[in-house]
Amino acid sequence: MKKITVLLFTILSACTFLMPVSAETFKKGTTVYVAVQASNLKDGKGVFAKNIVSVSYGDSLLVVSSDKKKTQVTTISNKTGWIATGSLTKKKIIKSAKGGTVKASSSEIALAGKGFSEEAENAYKASKPNLDYDTVDKIETINVSESDLHTFAKEGKLAGGAE
Repeated sequence: MKKITVLLFTILSACTFLMPVSAETFKKGTTVYVAVQASNLKDGKGVFAKNIVSVSYGDSLLVVSSDKKKTQVTTISNKTGWIATGSLTKKKIIKSAKGGTVKASSSEIALAGKGFSEEAENAYKASKPNLDYDTVDKIETINVSESDLHTFAKEGKLAGGAE
């Protein structure tokens, strides 16, 4: 159990580190687009709020309300829920005409969601040749279920664990 606790703490710390420092807010009625590979709209602002519907990169959403952390949006199919504000952009994302697919690798989508291009990342890596990205790359491949995260937060008496 101790190894799992350390692993989950490391993952949560890494996720917090990778989140945008400040996200913009959006005005009611603004059309925004999902800027991450996939996410869920939730029935509340809490980390463990119930999932309502999945959204994916480039999906168009209409803003109901927004703050720097969470934005309430409505989908084309009239499902309303909350999503991290940092997962949205005002910039229109155009999907390919063939089946609505995006012609980008998952790493390119992840970089785009963080505001980086592959060229920008490569330039940064070149300017800091002694940095080791292997650990970050390994952490990004780990998927922890929402149930395990909830148990970890609850047993650790972390803020938000009861939400």
